[in-house]
Amino acid sequence: MKNLKKSILVIAIAALSLNSCTNNFEEINTDPNRLDAISPSTLLNPILYGVTNHNSYSAFYYRNAFLMQTVVPFPSDVEERYDRYHVTENIGTTMWNNHYRWLKNIEEMLQASEAAGDANYKAVALTLKAWCYANLVDCFGDIPFSEASKGELGIDQPKFDDQREIYKTIFEYLEEANSLYDTSKKSNYTADLLFANDFTKWRKLTNSIHLRLLLQVSDAQPGISFEKINVILNNAETYPIIASNTDNAILINTGITPNTTPWPRIQDFRGGARKLSTFFIDNLVAMEDPRLPIWATKAKKNTVDIGYKGVPSGFFGNEALIDYAPSEPNDKQALAPMKNFIMTYAEIEFIKAELMFKGLIAGDAQTAYENGIKAAIETWEVQVPENYFENPNNKFNNTLEQIMLHKHFALHFNDNQQWNNYRRTGFPIMPLVDNISNNGVMPSRYPYPPNIKQQNKEEYLKAVQNMGGDDLNVKVWWDIN
Repeated sequence: MKNLKKSILVIAIAALSLNSCTNNFEEINTDPNRLDAISPSTLLNPILYGVTNHNSYSAFYYRNAFLMQTVVPFPSDVEERYDRYHVTENIGTTMWNNHYRWLKNIEEMLQASEAAGDANYKAVALTLKAWCYANLVDCFGDIPFSEASKGELGIDQPKFDDQREIYKTIFEYLEEANSLYDTSKKSNYTADLLFANDFTKWRKLTNSIHLRLLLQVSDAQPGISFEKINVILNNAETYPIIASNTDNAILINTGITPNTTPWPRIQDFRGGARKLSTFFIDNLVAMEDPRLPIWATKAKKNTVDIGYKGVPSGFFGNEALIDYAPSEPNDKQALAPMKNFIMTYAEIEFIKAELMFKGLIAGDAQTAYENGIKAAIETWEVQVPENYFENPNNKFNNTLEQIMLHKHFALHFNDNQQWNNYRRTGFPIMPLVDNISNNGVMPSRYPYPPNIKQQNKEEYLKAVQNMGGDDLNVKVWWDIN
């Protein structure tokens, strides 16, 4: 109990620091010095900030962006790199540590909401719990779940639960959360960083995450998934979902301390010999996409701009092999106010487009596809050119490959979602190069972190036996293609 109270005190202090950056974060009806009366809202903002900043900085920028050929290290004559599918056992360590850290605090938020009798905050806590555990399962497979975050009960070596059972409970969390919201009630607590206590939007996010995850596991359990997908999509009153860009779940880093971006030194954003790939650049150039100037700088040759030009995926060698300075990630996307993506309307429309294309729900796939593209572009505060869909690269050609390619760019900067969709569908097709690691096969999961293998060896070995190994090619349960 003493450790629990210390943890709550730390979070309360962090929340008070967050509140200092803007007037509408002022806490009401809560004395932060009374640990027995801590509000669930005091816990919420540090959780939101901690998870979303990690997902932008580490999950996307230092893993997904490499695996999915957005960036290429350059110059580099080192073959052992993520973009070349060389995955070390440390690749998922920060994902594991960050999510379990904040899941502990989500559990405390859940308890605080129940103690306060606040159904809306309980629904939010269940949504966050479902989201974070899904992130971990999608990366690792079997993970500690039923016994996780229970150190105060003496459980310091939690068992690893079967990932299928975890997902079953995740769906139960989301179902319960949706049933709990009372959007007629207003909160007197601190305005949260995501929706400023608009529980109508929180409820839409709950059901949208539910929809995302149902599609994600649909190949493994098609009957159950598609039945529930249709229930959600055909019952907007009972299951409201994100319906426009005004509903987007994007946490904005204001740049006002402590709500700073993951790159307080903006020069670090494109640092570390990081250039954009030809896969990323050439597709956007071919699409004549208006997001390109936001995401990329122009290449130069002898200090003269030569347009947008990347580095071939998997490039191995030094800069002498390329006679131009390649395009780099543009600082604009990392400067405050910076977007941390959780889920957007564009993703909803692409989900619909895929399901309509497959004939699994009623509707016109082309309309949903075009709506998804428009929403994705407008999310970056630019307009869709009038002739955008006249370009043959953008004009709907009734293929899943085209839908998933454009969805790929709609998910730019959105934690592991590009990787998840690739593993599920095989699209977009990634460029392969000679002598790439892992026989040119995209890694299917992250190996367990080294410290987990040492500190919880017995339970780790049980999990490995259940999954069929701790190899990067052992697929998570929903990845059956």
